[in-house]
Amino acid sequence: MRDRARTSYRPSRRSTRMFAIGVAATLATGLLAGCSSDDDDGDNGGNGDGEVTLRIGVFGQFGFEEAGLYEEYMALNEHVTIEQDSIAENGDYITQLRTRLAQNSGLLDIQAIEVGNIAEMAGDLNGRWVDFNEYEDVDTGHFLPWKLDQATSEDGRVIGLGTDIGPTGICYRTDYFEEAGLPTDRDEVSALFTDWDAYLAVGEEFAANGPADVAYLDSAGGMFNAVVSGYEERYYSADGEINYQETEAVQTAWDLSVQAAEAGLTDQQQQFQDEWNSAFANGAFATVASCPAWMLGYIQEHAGENGLGNWDVAQSPGPSNWGGSFIGVPEAGSNKEEAVKLAAWLTAPEQQAKLFAERGSFPSSAEAHQLPEVLEATHEYFQDAPIGEIFTQAAAEIPTTIIGPSDQIIQENITNGLVALEQQGLSPDDAWSSVVSQLDNALAE
Repeated sequence: MRDRARTSYRPSRRSTRMFAIGVAATLATGLLAGCSSDDDDGDNGGNGDGEVTLRIGVFGQFGFEEAGLYEEYMALNEHVTIEQDSIAENGDYITQLRTRLAQNSGLLDIQAIEVGNIAEMAGDLNGRWVDFNEYEDVDTGHFLPWKLDQATSEDGRVIGLGTDIGPTGICYRTDYFEEAGLPTDRDEVSALFTDWDAYLAVGEEFAANGPADVAYLDSAGGMFNAVVSGYEERYYSADGEINYQETEAVQTAWDLSVQAAEAGLTDQQQQFQDEWNSAFANGAFATVASCPAWMLGYIQEHAGENGLGNWDVAQSPGPSNWGGSFIGVPEAGSNKEEAVKLAAWLTAPEQQAKLFAERGSFPSSAEAHQLPEVLEATHEYFQDAPIGEIFTQAAAEIPTTIIGPSDQIIQENITNGLVALEQQGLSPDDAWSSVVSQLDNALAE
């Protein structure tokens, strides 16, 4: 286990809230929530006098603590003390969570679930979680329907409440677009991107007229993610069968990504690597094809002063979702009633709006999208872009994507194939054959 930290918060001691510049703070890729404990087997609650300690497991910087939500809840519920266990990486977190669910012990009162893992939790493991439908005080009607569907089992049990989503736009450098003789106004740029073919056509124009040392987009893998995530059926069929080799989503996304790479439009980056971070700082590319709400803070951090006043956000030609998490209450918990109340409160529209305002986590609640903290939000670093309007519009167009338990494995291997094509010079056919071979082995395990 690495980088595990436990913090305890009591209403008598208020900590300073972290305020994000603009409205988005640094959030990253598989980033978001989860954790666990090594020294309990679930009985960690009340002390017999009505007071209760609720322990929450998260991974990364989930944002509840940083936005001051724990303190606020404890001030409203003086009998409750909240403790958070945090693990840095979701990979470490989910491995431990799976083990504890299988053993039905060591689980915390509330556990975070990353979107890439929600299918397995709502699948064979759904019986290990409480069904929020059984609690009268829980309102699931305010969530976006497709978000709620992701956490619903085949027999209708809702095992997770959505914390955030990742509606996407296209982030672009206005200074580079101006040099290339392209429009810079975000509405005019959005109008250029009528579909993904048009997006690449703009890239051809940029390559011909833009600065010679600047690529049009960061990576073929980023292009693939932008396109494939806009389809309902990607890697799994509706009946739960792996079918990534046959779907229109994968075929279209692969072909467009290969087209971008072979035309020399990409900077040949692998996202979330050190080189990619440095490329932001060095201004190495002009666009990011899949740019969800949480990435604005990431770009701000890594592009820094050199990028200030140069980045903006346009509408995506194919809105999709990238990222987002849930929280659930394990059936084995000893404080289920109190834990359910806290989970419902943390994911209520008002709290989701606060989390967006202070952390940049875009709400999974449709009602939250209409609150002024969200709808009227702008981002100073991105030239005061009306990000509330942009991402609310994108969220309304996100399809209900079929998610399977091996989604992450499949996408990672396809992305690795595109990296090999870009960086090692593999032909498209050889790169795809390598992807299939690697996945045959990975999915057989």
